[in-house]
Amino acid sequence: MRTTRLKTLLVAMCIGGSASFAGAQSIDPIVEVGKQRTVAAKASQAKIDRLADETASLLSDYKTVMKQVDGLKVYNARLERQIANQERRIRDIDNSIAEAAVIQRQIPPLVTRMLDGLEQFINLDMPFDLDTRLGNIEAVRANMDRSDVTSAEAFRQVLELYSIELQYGRGIEAYTDTIDLNGAEREVDILRIGRVALVYQSTDGAETGAWNKDTQGWEELSAGDYAAAVRKGVRIAKKQATIELLNMPVSAPEAN
Repeated sequence: MRTTRLKTLLVAMCIGGSASFAGAQSIDPIVEVGKQRTVAAKASQAKIDRLADETASLLSDYKTVMKQVDGLKVYNARLERQIANQERRIRDIDNSIAEAAVIQRQIPPLVTRMLDGLEQFINLDMPFDLDTRLGNIEAVRANMDRSDVTSAEAFRQVLELYSIELQYGRGIEAYTDTIDLNGAEREVDILRIGRVALVYQSTDGAETGAWNKDTQGWEELSAGDYAAAVRKGVRIAKKQATIELLNMPVSAPEAN
């Protein structure tokens, strides 16, 4: 009877051990799968984290690029305005060059007319410093034919001559010159007071005269009326005497 119970117990133990062994074998694959899933989950999370980092980096780069693009848009807009302004300036300069070319072509004829007019004026004016005044005109005319003298420079020289002629109307001077008196050449002292009076006096003081605008010739004056005044005027012009009022012959326009 006891033997039977032992057998039964052994059989039960064998069956139990077999069941435990079988259970252990069935759990291992599940555990392995769990481990694999954990590893896969970690790998997936790592991939997700990496993708998130890459996305964040790309987003940051994108924002940086967009800021640069916005800055470039502003810069390009300003550059376009500058280019437009420069193009307008270039057009203005081109127009100015074209106008300057026209003016450049017009200057020589203008200078010629101005010189001719000035020469005519001098020939009709009181005959003082004629050699110098007419010589200046010829010098400018000669300069116009020189390649190293620009039209602008020639024009400047003409304006300077006009300025000198204008100054003659305000100045006073005395100098020695040779003039024609009744067909004879005489050396005399000339006194010019602006363009109001041009008088002469012989070097010995015996003869005094004045330029007559109407007759365009020299005219002897009464020595008693003007001799002393002319003599004093010559000394004043040479800064040998103080300035004072002088009685001078003046050609006045005829009354209507």
